[in-house]
Order: sequence, then C-alpha cells, then structure tokens
Amino acid sequence: MPEGNCSLDLEGRFTYVSATAATLLGGGIPEPTGTHPWRSLPWCADSPFEDCFHGALVSRRPTCCTALRPPDQWLAFELYPDGSGVSVRISPTGPGPSSRAGPARTGTFLGEPIPLGEVYQVLHLAAALSEAVGVRDVVDLITEEILPAFDARTVALLVAEDGRMRVIGRRGYDPGLLELFEAAPLTCQAPPVRVLATGRPSFFATFEELSRAYPPAVRQEGLHAWAFLPLITSRRPVGSCVFAFDHPHPFSEQERVIFTALAGLIAQALERARLYDASKELAQTLQAALLPDSLPDVPGLDAAARYLPAARGMDVGGDFYDLVRVDDTTAAAFIGDVQGHNVTAAALMGRIRPSLRSHAVTGTTPAQALTQANRQLVALDPGRFASCLYARLDLARRRAVLATAGHPPPILRHPDGHTEVLSVPPGLLLGIDPDTDFPSTEIPLMPGTVLALYTDGLVETPGVDLDDAMSDLATQLAQARFQPMDRLATALIEHARRTAPRTDDIALLLIGLATTG
Repeated sequence: MPEGNCSLDLEGRFTYVSATAATLLGGGIPEPTGTHPWRSLPWCADSPFEDCFHGALVSRRPTCCTALRPPDQWLAFELYPDGSGVSVRISPTGPGPSSRAGPARTGTFLGEPIPLGEVYQVLHLAAALSEAVGVRDVVDLITEEILPAFDARTVALLVAEDGRMRVIGRRGYDPGLLELFEAAPLTCQAPPVRVLATGRPSFFATFEELSRAYPPAVRQEGLHAWAFLPLITSRRPVGSCVFAFDHPHPFSEQERVIFTALAGLIAQALERARLYDASKELAQTLQAALLPDSLPDVPGLDAAARYLPAARGMDVGGDFYDLVRVDDTTAAAFIGDVQGHNVTAAALMGRIRPSLRSHAVTGTTPAQALTQANRQLVALDPGRFASCLYARLDLARRRAVLATAGHPPPILRHPDGHTEVLSVPPGLLLGIDPDTDFPSTEIPLMPGTVLALYTDGLVETPGVDLDDAMSDLATQLAQARFQPMDRLATALIEHARRTAPRTDDIALLLIGLATTG
C-alpha cells in the first residue's frame, strides 16, 4: 500500500508513525514520537499542515491539504480528528489547489490573515493563563510555555510597585543586565519602562534599531531582536514583559497583533494572581494570629497539632484548637469549629478561643467552660453556631473529663494499640440555647494512651458514611502505633488529603501520655 498513517495528540505531537509514513515524510527523524511535525521536519514548517491540523482540531471535522516535500515529492494529508487527537493518512500525489501558493485574500481582510495555527496558539495560552492562580504560576507559564511557543530565547517579567519597577521572573537573561531595571522609576526612558508609560508596545528587529531608540542600551551576547510589551488592565499599569530573540527578527504585522493580544492576556492573569497572593497572605497572617504559635510543654505529655485550610477560599477558617497547661499535673485541651470557612468565621473563632483559654486557666470543668462560651456566643448573636470538644486532663489521677457541644467524638488509642471512637454524651452546638446543659464523661488515661481530637473536615467526605470515616481514622491511628505525635499528625493529615478531596477546614490535636519507665 502506498499510503502511510500517523497519529498526533491534542498538542500536535506524533504518537505513532507507520514505516510507510516515515518514508514518505523523509525518514530524517530517528524517533519522531513526541515531536511536532512542523518542528522536527524542516520542510513542514513552510507547509499548510500546521494550519490544517489546528483547523481539524478546532472544527472537529475531517480536512485535507497537500504539501511539497523537497525536492519534488508532493504529499496529500487527510486528517480525521477525535477527542484524543488527529489521525492522518499520507499518500503521494501531485500539486493541488490546497497547496500553499500564498495566503487567501478576500475583501474582509484589512491585511494578511493570521494563520490559524497562531490563532490556536493564542487561544491555548489564554486558556492556560486563565487557570493560573498565583504570581508564581503566571511566571512559570510565561517562561515554560509562552517562551518556546514564540521561538524566543529569553523573557523577563517586570511589575510596577510603588512607582518603581521590579523584576519578578526571567529566563535566559543575564541577572546583571536586569539589575539595571530593578527599582527603576516609572519616569525612566528604558524600553521596559517606557512602554508602560506610553501604553504602546515596541518592537526592534535588530540591536541597531534598539540602540537608536535607546542609546544607553547594553548589548547582550546572543540577543538580536526584542519585543517590549506593556501590561495594562482596566487602564492601570501592571508591568511589562520583554521577549528577546537570538537572531534579527523583523516583526510582521501579524506578529505584532498577536504579541499585543498576548500582553493583554498576561496583564489580566498577572493582576488576578497578585490579588490572590495578597488575599492569601492576609488570610495566612490572620490565621496564624488566631491559632497558637506553639503548644506548651506539659510534663508527661507529647502533643502535636495541625491546621489545614479549606481547599477553596481564602485559606482562613473557623477551626480552632488549644492545649493549656493549668499546673504541673493538669492540662486542658479543646478543639472546635465555627460555622463557615471565611474571615467572618475566623473573627468569631478569635473570640471563642480566648474565652475558653481563660476558663481553662481558672480550672473550670469542661461543662462549665462550654456553658460560659455558649452564653457568650448567644449574647453576641452572630448568626453562626460553633461546635466544641473540651477535655480536662488530670495526670496525677490518670483521668480525663470530657464534654462536647455537637462536636465529632474523640478517638482513643489504648496502650496495647487498639483504638475506639469514644461515646461522649452529646450537647447542643454553641450559640443556640443559653440555658442548655453539657453533660460530661470521665475516661482513664493510662501511660501510652493517645487521645485524638479533630474537626469534621478530617473525616467528612461526600458520599462516605461518617461512622465509616471515623472508623477509618481510628484504623490509621492504630496502624501508626510507634510514631511520635508530630510525625503521626503529619501522617494522618496526608492520609486524609490522599483519600479524597477536602472542601472544609481541618484541625487535629494529638495528645500522647508518656509511658512509665
């Protein structure tokens, strides 16, 4: 059969090439799999094949084209797209009307039409930029995806902050050269700064053009052309992006349009990312201020705690915990969850936790501490409820008294390694009824015992029964019998993250009683 066959994935890379297809394509690639035809086959770069591929991919309809493989072999390509890529049939033929004799012209074009492949590339990059979350994501995308896509050698990304420029990302540039622009005022005439002032991109096909526009320009070995793009969104300057090429590069009208469009996409992505990073930093600072910096040293206890914010939101929530040393043989531990995982929940948590701490220091019982916290929350009338589990640990008597306000029950690991989900008499959530009672229960605390307090985010998973989830946590606690508390806390959190997506905050407090001898 004279025909050959090959397959391309959604990015246009070979995934399969038959022997006949390799011969027809020229056989110049020792291992074509994983490469793009228009990059690995020199003659294919000037053929209509790339545009034909993207056209088939976008339209999801079969298409065809012909191309000349030097010196005189014409090839016909039939492309059949599906959800995984494009299947291609290749056969020898003669020149046809679909071969590239020049771009099509109609009265609707004001200039040369932009090749479909380049339009597809911009759409692909736009989709990728829309998924970038933080500034680091945007920088990585520009340096790893956009730079090779436009065959540029180097790229630098600068932002405007407090009236000056700051370099936040680069690839290929000499760090010493970029230091010239670090902290440069926005009145500077250097091209990366000037484009931000004018709002218009600047393109220089050679170093001579650049030096005429900006005489102080410093030549960097291996760089011969530049595109300076202003990053502006909502009429506000965000920064600038600089692409440099390793050969003289006259920028066509098409390229200038594409680079200008790309600058707008980068500016929007960068602005969103900076807002996200600022919100995240604020949330993390607030959360750190509301939770304990560290747990106290209590003789005879080994304790560890973890907090993990919700997978979505501002990285701040209403989960809280604390361990309070009352005296040398007494400690109080509590854990709770304010409804919601946002700044309002965190602010309310910031009022409940100090209240419980103050009750712990004065030696009140768990029932009394929850009663006082409940009345305080009802008086505040925030429109939110809170759960809480409170434990008073008497190390001298080796006993613990527990009371709960609608909180998941603790898990106890006995010295012999077996675990149980404790049955604690339930009480109402805090903030509902000012006159509610919180019954208590007492348990033994033998040396080698581990008490696990946690919030519902650690065990609640859509579609999973809560009792089964708590039993699984008890199993994990039993299997990690000989680990210190700090390592055990990390292992339990990592297990929860691996098993299912978590949409709620997670707080975990582990308390281990030292073994005697």
